[in-house]
Amino acid sequence: MALLAADGIDARYGDVRAVTGVSLSLAEGELLALVGANGAGKSTLLRVLAGAHRPFAGTVAFRGEDVTGLRDFERARRGIALVPEGRRLFASLTVRENLLVGAGSRRTGRWNVGSVTEALPMLAPLLDRNASQLSGGQQQAVAIGRALMSNPEVLLLDEVSLGLAPIVIDELYASLAAVRDGGLGVVLVEQDLDRTLAVADRIVCMLEGEPVLEGTPASLSREAITDAYFGHVAAPAGGGAGGPGTAGDDAGAGNGGAAWWS
Repeated sequence: MALLAADGIDARYGDVRAVTGVSLSLAEGELLALVGANGAGKSTLLRVLAGAHRPFAGTVAFRGEDVTGLRDFERARRGIALVPEGRRLFASLTVRENLLVGAGSRRTGRWNVGSVTEALPMLAPLLDRNASQLSGGQQQAVAIGRALMSNPEVLLLDEVSLGLAPIVIDELYASLAAVRDGGLGVVLVEQDLDRTLAVADRIVCMLEGEPVLEGTPASLSREAITDAYFGHVAAPAGGGAGGPGTAGDDAGAGNGGAAWWS
């Protein structure tokens, strides 16, 4: 049984389709990366999985239980946590207070302020500083730490590296290895192909709301992924479901794939 599974997800904003007929699954301890250009529907799909956006059609299951009708805070109590693009911290609260907000789900487990600062060491000297005083990378670390404080079984990460300096991104990705210890499943939306290939167990490339390529980093060439990214594939490969569809939404996902060439 999959840890998290989506079946036939359609998501819309009014009459505009953002995601069309997407089915995917996540296993315990797996890191699944969603890649694709701006507008591919990656962030929308992540919000559907988290319960922050209700799908027009399709179902989401967690450990075999249909959670499609549950809202985001109800899914957090089940063990699904979202780190949204834009971080969305409480600027007037300290780092410690922002982390404690994440403990509101009242789930028990390995994550507390001490273990979070051990996994994300840049936070240790910042606990009493207001979130408004932090750099972008520090704020991203707080957002990840806040999600971990809910002791999730599934962590949904939207654009971890967006707008951050390379040295900060390196530190965050180094922390990701410690975060994954213990069987945590991760779905990562990312624009940087090199980092994605280095950390992902499986990659799904989306185009205009649909998956067009799927496989492991070892089974997919860089050329195949970039072709899929820009829509230069005639049919899905490696288990993808469906070809190019209608335009999707992907707020803040980057710009036209420029990061692929960095």
